[in-house]
Amino acid sequence: MRTYLLYRKFLYLLEAIKQQSQSNRFRSFILIRKQTFLQKFIAFIMTILLTLGVCLPPLICEAREDDSLKLYARAAVLMDADSGRVLYGKNPKEVLPMASTTKIMTCILALEYGNPDDVVEVSAYAASMPKVKLSVKQGEQYRLGDLLYSLMLESHNDSAVVIAEAVGGSVEKFAAMMNQKARDIGCYDTYFITPNGLDAVVNDNGKIHSTTASDLARIMAYCVTDSTARDEFLEITRTISYDFTNVEGSRNFHCNNHNAFLGMMQEALSGKTGFTNNAGYCYVGAITSEGRTYTVALLACGWPNNRSYKWSDMKTLAAYGMEHYQYQDIYEDREFEDIPVVNGIAADQGTPYGEASVPVRMEAHEETLPYLLCEEDQVEVKTRIEKSLTAPVAYRMEVGDVSYYLNGQLIKRYAVYTDGAVEERTFGWICRYVWQIFLP
Repeated sequence: MRTYLLYRKFLYLLEAIKQQSQSNRFRSFILIRKQTFLQKFIAFIMTILLTLGVCLPPLICEAREDDSLKLYARAAVLMDADSGRVLYGKNPKEVLPMASTTKIMTCILALEYGNPDDVVEVSAYAASMPKVKLSVKQGEQYRLGDLLYSLMLESHNDSAVVIAEAVGGSVEKFAAMMNQKARDIGCYDTYFITPNGLDAVVNDNGKIHSTTASDLARIMAYCVTDSTARDEFLEITRTISYDFTNVEGSRNFHCNNHNAFLGMMQEALSGKTGFTNNAGYCYVGAITSEGRTYTVALLACGWPNNRSYKWSDMKTLAAYGMEHYQYQDIYEDREFEDIPVVNGIAADQGTPYGEASVPVRMEAHEETLPYLLCEEDQVEVKTRIEKSLTAPVAYRMEVGDVSYYLNGQLIKRYAVYTDGAVEERTFGWICRYVWQIFLP
């Protein structure tokens, strides 16, 4: 996931450059050279990213976009949480409201940037939130950590606002934090307005509180695998019931976890339900089985009287992932011959007529590359090494690569470097060589 985020940030930067190049101020300057420059820029950045070992599966190994599983949800995604690869998708990029599944982002931000032991005070705005709510009152004080259980177990809307105001300073500032985090983890089709997921629209631009099934699954993958607060997140979302009081101790509260899926499958890891009139029933969850971690996102999965649709879809996608995908080590060891060096000095005591060469090796790496695959997936390994080099040759000069392709798309690249240096056989060196023969 971390390597994938770097790639997504690059795409975001590239899109910004393209947009800037289309402005009136820049159009006349780069109209002719724009396309050539962008091509060279893409090649340069991609070389850097791939040299660093960046893995690109979430973008290039997309799901089969069909409804062969006959899901109820309008949009759905099954994702490999470790790589971010979409394994199955139904309308995975369709932008839709996501209701209270929003709260996984509210929770993870509060855990990353807040202190669970902090005492927070309820504002009039927080107290005015509609049901479902804890019914906090203006001026009351609570421990932030207690409100996180209220947020995730009972999905209380007022608790979400208290948390947002405490961590971000205001709902608007916290929404900006949510949107920044979404971009940071590669979710560019998501737009947060509220911390609780209530239907909302920005009047200035008409944007609605929304996401895609692909983005929502990726946010959950971040929460359960990559976040520094993943352990705390899992502890909260897996708690069956929780009791607490306000700071004064004058009010007692009891919360039950409404994520019924935790009791439906032993592989269930985490999850969050959601519903609004516009969003319908929504769900985002994570499951783990035999070292595999999947995330599932379901949007617009029925309306009232269809409450159970999301559980049916969740079971279907979980079963599909566990049945069809297994980890396989696709790493293949490679040995390389020395590369001839034209016009190079063969060794420290080389002669003008000696043939020079340089050894090469692959960059340091673990000799294993586990990847979640199904029977239909095709893996190909391609090796590209320079046939010859021209002196001088520096130590650790890149001379090729070993690349792994999944279904024809690049997923991993290891650079190959020289494991030595070769000096150039210059006229001056030849003169010194001859001089040493006749005048030892």
